[in-house]
This record gives sequence, C-alpha cells and structure tokens, in this order.
Amino acid sequence: MLAVRLICVGKLGEKFWKTACEEYVKRLSAYCRLEIVEVSEQRLSDCPAEGQVRQALAREAAAVRAKIPAGAAVIALCVEGKQISSEALAETLGALTVSGVSRLALLIGGSFGLDETLKKEARLRLSLSSMTFPHHLARVMVLEQLYRAMNLQAGGKYHK
Repeated sequence: MLAVRLICVGKLGEKFWKTACEEYVKRLSAYCRLEIVEVSEQRLSDCPAEGQVRQALAREAAAVRAKIPAGAAVIALCVEGKQISSEALAETLGALTVSGVSRLALLIGGSFGLDETLKKEARLRLSLSSMTFPHHLARVMVLEQLYRAMNLQAGGKYHK
C-alpha cells in the first residue's frame, strides 16, 4: 500500500477545514497510508521585504525537507506547476507505483508558497489552478483529488 505524507506549511485553524480534511483522510484509508504533517509557517510583517520573504521560505523549506521520507517521490503544489486533470493525476500516481515508488510526499506551502529549492527538487510540480487559493483550502482540494485519483485507479464510482 502506498504511503503518502502530505507536508503542509501552517496549521489548520478553523474547524470547518479540519472537518473537511478528516473526511478525506477517512476515505483515503482504504487506498493508502496517509499522514499529514504540519510545519510552522514563519511569521512576517504585513508588508515584508523580498529578502525577508526569501529567508522565511528558506527556513520553512528546511523544516519541510526534514519531514520528507527517504526515497519518497516528491510532488510540489505551486501556482507555476502543471495543471492536469483528475484522470491524469490517477494515471500519474499509477505510473509512480508501477515504477516501484512506495512513498509519496506532497508539499503545500504557506502564504508565500514554497521555496524555489523545494520546487526544483520535486519530481513533479502541480498546480491546482491559476487562481489563488488559501493554503487551508488547497489542503482540502489536494486530499479530495488524491481520493478521487485513487478511487479512479481502483475502479470506484466516485468520479463521474
């Protein structure tokens, strides 16, 4: 069974985000061993200088990197990533597992995204949309798409 670690910068604050995530975590338990790991988001002023943002992203990247399992295929979620369909995600995950990948790490950045070094180290960069979403909503969307993809691979009826 595929081991999936979703590494997120920042914590879920509102109960409705937690409830939505819990639902998909429960559904995904039939398809993979899922673990959600949160790392602290660096605090910045309302209008930080570019250098301050780079430093914060570098500190977050170090914390994220420390949580990536050895040998895991890394997928970074970022706005400049590739947009693919749910079916293509299912095919991508299937191809990874057929190629021998048993661990997957999905990365979701905080308010300022992910450090460029993490994106460069990723096997795949994915974008949920060219629109901007709060990273809390992105977490729910990633979990839903992961569930949809795995259900598709298993021949389930969730994807219509």
